[in-house]
Amino acid sequence: MTELEGPVWLLPAFAGFFGLVWGSFLNVVIHRLPLRESLVTPRSRCPSCRRLVASYDNIPVVSYILLRGRCRHCSGSISIRYPGVELAMAAASLLSFMRHGPSLEYLVELAFVAAMLALIFIDFDHQILPDSITLSGVVLGLALAWPRETLTFIDALKGAALGASVLFLVSEAYFLLKKVEGMGFGDVKMMGMVGAFVAWKGVLLTLFLGSLTGSVVGIIVIRRSGGDMKTKLPFGTFLGMGAIATIYAGERVIDWYSGKF
Repeated sequence: MTELEGPVWLLPAFAGFFGLVWGSFLNVVIHRLPLRESLVTPRSRCPSCRRLVASYDNIPVVSYILLRGRCRHCSGSISIRYPGVELAMAAASLLSFMRHGPSLEYLVELAFVAAMLALIFIDFDHQILPDSITLSGVVLGLALAWPRETLTFIDALKGAALGASVLFLVSEAYFLLKKVEGMGFGDVKMMGMVGAFVAWKGVLLTLFLGSLTGSVVGIIVIRRSGGDMKTKLPFGTFLGMGAIATIYAGERVIDWYSGKF
């Protein structure tokens, strides 16, 4: 990390705060984007009584704690997911800052994690992966590969092509064998986006981690609910988890695995 003047804690603290603020906005994206509502207006509202939330009740994490997870007006419960997303973004911002310092790579990494978190929860809630995130992410990932130092444009292009084509072929093969849709085309576009940011090796690791996590969760859900192998799970949620793990630990895992052969 580049040496900077001033207290050593100042910039990391700002990075954490920056993540909290963006985590608060990310909650808006997760809630409103699938409903095709404006991300700007109106201000945040209580999910129960629909009254506007005052600015002093909309401080990331702090307001949730002070209000004990309830609306000031109707005492309706507010999901713990809201501070959870804010804290997750704060942690991601701090971790990415510690890895890259105040740089383009820090911003790119944080934007990617934010997009993955949005897709994780939107797919979990609605079983959709919005094109406004996935397709825009493919374009942005390819565009940002030019100025990045850790990824070339060719690597990003190969990653996007591999990520999309692998899931497309798997989906088509499953349909031919079972005559039913195994996964939505949104997963294909999502992996195209992932590949544009993490290159082809990152795609393979993301697919492995996402499939592994999805399989474990699927078995648990089937056993507890009495379902069967046709029980549908939001695969994009697990791919998002795998992608975030790949961003932060993928290089070490890939190096370790390569060293074994």
